[in-house]
Amino acid sequence: MSTSAIDAIRSQLLDRVQSSGTPREVLKAPELRDLYSQIGSLPAEERGAFGKAVNELKIALETAIQAREDEQANADVETIDVTAPWGVRGSHPELLPTQQGTQHPLTTELEVVIDIFTRMGFAAIESRQIDDDFHMFGALNFPDDHPARDGYDTFRTEEGFIPPAHTSTMQHRILKDGREKLENGESIAAISYGRVFRNEDVDATHEHTFYQVEGVFVSDSATLGDMLGTLRRFFEAYYQQELRIKTQPAYFPFVEPGLEFAIEKPAALGGKPGEWLEMLGCGMIHPNVLREAGIDPTKYRGFAWGGGVERLVMLKYGIEDLRHFESAKLPFLRKFA
Repeated sequence: MSTSAIDAIRSQLLDRVQSSGTPREVLKAPELRDLYSQIGSLPAEERGAFGKAVNELKIALETAIQAREDEQANADVETIDVTAPWGVRGSHPELLPTQQGTQHPLTTELEVVIDIFTRMGFAAIESRQIDDDFHMFGALNFPDDHPARDGYDTFRTEEGFIPPAHTSTMQHRILKDGREKLENGESIAAISYGRVFRNEDVDATHEHTFYQVEGVFVSDSATLGDMLGTLRRFFEAYYQQELRIKTQPAYFPFVEPGLEFAIEKPAALGGKPGEWLEMLGCGMIHPNVLREAGIDPTKYRGFAWGGGVERLVMLKYGIEDLRHFESAKLPFLRKFA
């Protein structure tokens, strides 16, 4: 067979590769088998050139087959615009069913809390998700052997950092950053808010992850009466009605005196006269905490408080189980949509 005949077969087989859905099958074509079978019947002096031409044909076919298979593989990959709200091969967006998301109830209520305090003149500062022992305990007058430092109560990373167990971890920073205001005759007034973490057994009233709001106020004339008035006005604004309050002594390392603050359960929320609800801990900032922040406790004094956001929301909406907030159950979340 002449070289021109081989060239003709090459052209036919290459065309078949380009048009075939299974291009590798072309290597089994009878035309190619016939060429190989003819090599043995040729005179010795022609076999070398003929065999070389047939091998070159096979190499050309394999190259074309690989290119064709790559082309087919790329054609099977659908290009997707990840910024589009619908598939490029789907129907128009206005025909697709859509559902707008909503805020989590805790986020919504936290915004209400922040709004009340900022309207009262407090700056709002988001708490940290990770902190150190100094800001968590040392700067807040916690003794070295205080139980809260124990691993059974507080989470710690392998490096010794702490997922804050209270938003009070921001108090030293707020006081230190506000010293210049005091020197200029102004007051320090700020709240810190965010998630906190406790080594708790989870049940209807306890969670390992929840939200807190901490408040700090310092001036040259702050009193316990100012604190009680501030907190009462906050709860009345949040629950939209007048409330009675009461306190009882309590111990917290960072305040002296320390108090537990309670409100009479609002009648609109099913409360009865004399039914009290403890809402948060509070007190006058301990002199040691002021000194640690570089504030002279003989010239300035202040008060602080801290409480959980979930407790506010549970009371407001009659929620019976704290675990609902972290459950991601849509029937619960849709009640607040």
